[in-house]
Amino acid sequence: MIFIQCRDLSFAYEGNPAVRGLNFTVAEGDYLGITGENGSGKSTLIKGILGLKAPQEGKLLLEGLKPNEIGYLPQYQAAQMDFPAGVHEVVLSGRLSSRGIRPFYSREDKRIADENLDALGVGELRNRCYRELSGGQQQRVLIARALCAGKKLLVLDEPAAGLDPVVTVELYRTLRRLNREAGLTIVMVSHDIPGVVNYANHILHLKKDQLFFGTSAEYAASPLGKQFLGVPKEPV
Repeated sequence: MIFIQCRDLSFAYEGNPAVRGLNFTVAEGDYLGITGENGSGKSTLIKGILGLKAPQEGKLLLEGLKPNEIGYLPQYQAAQMDFPAGVHEVVLSGRLSSRGIRPFYSREDKRIADENLDALGVGELRNRCYRELSGGQQQRVLIARALCAGKKLLVLDEPAAGLDPVVTVELYRTLRRLNREAGLTIVMVSHDIPGVVNYANHILHLKKDQLFFGTSAEYAASPLGKQFLGVPKEPV
């Protein structure tokens, strides 16, 4: 099933193009890495996928997805580190949109929160205070929260920003496991091109225009991929 389909899609701010000429699809079970330099239109596209910005031209079609089936993790902010709440409370808050008019969380809401904490490998932290956790632990908790908000598609904007290299690799591995083992569809924005290519199965490279869309292997073999990844030197 195709979840996201873009046809000649463009976005603009006050008439000035932000990103244009987008033609790509995201199928159920895909892991799409969106990359490019700063100001290339990555975050604008994410806003469009989330329904927060209307296209200037073209079509963006979401099929087989309800709003409460899309989880979103925005760029990590330093202010989030001091959030004075318990880990379980933070993750459970992802169920707010599903709670409707009910004044309290249901047993099912709590079960889903616990399930997602365990899936992210931070179940033993459920009774800890969120602001006492390390940056990597906090990011896993926030991903668990995003999964509580949407079970089919996870959209992440620079999830590894501010994390050290070891924690970044652990995070990428966790996301790949969720994609492969749980069948979670992932759309991830990152300027970390090597990391994106190593873990995603499709690449969308932007520079206000669509420079590339295809598989990770195709990207690595393309002139653009070689430019940004570097060409391995022949052994001396």
